[in-house]
Amino acid sequence: MTSKASCLRSSCINIINSRFLIIASCFLITSSTFSQSIVIESWTKDIDFYKTNLEQNHIDLYNTISKVDFEKEIQQIKSTLTKKSEVEVIIDLMRLTRKIGDGHTAFSLRGVETHLFPIEIYNVNGQWRVVKTTNNHKNLLGKILTKIDGKAINKITKEVSKVAQYVENEQSEIIRTGEYLMISELLFGLKLTNNEFNAAFTFLDDITGKKTTLSLNVINNNDYYANTEFVTYQTSIPEIQKPIDSKHDYLWFSPIKNTTGIYIKFESYPSFEDMEKFGESVLKFINENQIKQVVIDLRNNSGGDFFVGTFLAYYLNLADSIDWKTGIYVLTDKVTFSAATSNASQFRQILNAKIVGESTGSNPTGYQDMGQFTLPNSGMVMTFSKRFFRFQDHITQGVQPDVLIEYDWKSFSKGIDNMMQWVINDIQNK
Repeated sequence: MTSKASCLRSSCINIINSRFLIIASCFLITSSTFSQSIVIESWTKDIDFYKTNLEQNHIDLYNTISKVDFEKEIQQIKSTLTKKSEVEVIIDLMRLTRKIGDGHTAFSLRGVETHLFPIEIYNVNGQWRVVKTTNNHKNLLGKILTKIDGKAINKITKEVSKVAQYVENEQSEIIRTGEYLMISELLFGLKLTNNEFNAAFTFLDDITGKKTTLSLNVINNNDYYANTEFVTYQTSIPEIQKPIDSKHDYLWFSPIKNTTGIYIKFESYPSFEDMEKFGESVLKFINENQIKQVVIDLRNNSGGDFFVGTFLAYYLNLADSIDWKTGIYVLTDKVTFSAATSNASQFRQILNAKIVGESTGSNPTGYQDMGQFTLPNSGMVMTFSKRFFRFQDHITQGVQPDVLIEYDWKSFSKGIDNMMQWVINDIQNK
């Protein structure tokens, strides 16, 4: 099984686009940025470009924020340019973009050099736990983050959540807040930390009750993702073994030991051609082994082309040995985004699947399918929604599971996947 910490990797911040990097770095987030006066004329043109292109390209820009309020905030941002640093202008635009209200419309940090603190956190049972860190801070694994530079974590997350991008509902807000909270420039620009590249983090060991405060230095995002070694928790399911010859780490299947079921890892989207080959191999295995139950794991799937996912459903539908009344399971969590959310809802309809796990981080009915444009002066990337999809008549915040199972810290800290464990027990009891 894939480690849970991999579920927490940012799907939006760690994409480095060299074409924009040189341009954007002239504007953004260097140690001298905050002391420099900004180029008013350039930013004024970029803000006008931002507004004009969103109005021209977004399918329904004013579905959440009114045009009057949007224009009022645009004018407010422009009128305060003389008083703002580069990063403060960007934060203002991130905050405004959040009010558009869909997970595909974002003021992206793609291609921008940022710095990250050397831990990853995840909200489990209402507490922000360290689930990944560098080797020299491995003693922090499992600790609860309580303060940054003396400020309570609840205050920090409240402010970061207002500017975190790619947010569509409560579930994705939790995920994105945790990701953006580790960007040092953002915390400093929000005046939540005292220094740009260093902060004091306070952790609680809930076993011993001991609190520890450490000064953490940041890592350049290029080095963070390419050259840094991390330690993390690992979860596994003894009944499932990833095949050695699987073509992809994110798409494979395996029989579930001591059952008549198979497990399908569907963590990302391949090409149509690859999914067709994969679907054929799954169908062949099901027919040869008279498989009755199928588990499709869409957790940590950040999306892609949901039409590719329908290929898998097509091939599964050709298998007569499957228990089509109660034998299909789909696993979802807060990191089931975009096309994966759409497929989860589709699989419930066309495969009679039982959804197990957490509500998804995207909504089954709403604005999706991402386009983008680049601001001409700063080189910042703006994404927007091009389509409206309706996969449910009843509007909900995320695909709501038939069986709600949240990640449990006691299980996870012991390497146990409690969601998959429930599914296997249910299969065995049939």
